[in-house]
Amino acid sequence: MFFRKSQPQAQGAASPHAAGTVRVAMTVNGKAASADVDSRTLLVHYLRDHLRLTGTHVGCDTSQCGACVVHVDGRAAKSCTVLAVSCDGAKVATIEGLAQGDKLHPMQEAFREHHGLQCGFCTPGMIMAAVDIVNRKGNQLDEATVRHELEGNLCRCTGYHNIVAAVRAGAAAMSGTRQAAE
Repeated sequence: MFFRKSQPQAQGAASPHAAGTVRVAMTVNGKAASADVDSRTLLVHYLRDHLRLTGTHVGCDTSQCGACVVHVDGRAAKSCTVLAVSCDGAKVATIEGLAQGDKLHPMQEAFREHHGLQCGFCTPGMIMAAVDIVNRKGNQLDEATVRHELEGNLCRCTGYHNIVAAVRAGAAAMSGTRQAAE
């Protein structure tokens, strides 16, 4: 998964604000967002607690389950192991940013059509990871590729059969449109 490299502090970059806090600013789902946060705040907590984007789930806090996958500058990242301050100036996309109004993203629609969910807890991370897989691997995905690429995303309810079918159908539906989250 993706981790941003440290960059020299640029004008407008995260800066010390009060003891232990920094100001972070990023674009989340196409909208400017900023807040003063503790320098140790994880991206998942920034999204959930400061921006109230609760579709990104906290499952394990150790980067094992994938329930917290978002896109940072167009690449999948497990937000439970990324500091919010490291995303200062980045473009972040969450599950809430995939749909266009009432029209679901093709990958979301595929998960719905192929019942690629059960309890739904892992679904946002699975969908965000799946969109990333398509962005990296293209639209023609075989079962083995999908299963290999989803190894970092756990589902405790299903046998992955419907998830794999959903990812493959979503990938095919994304061809030509390339509706990627950025």
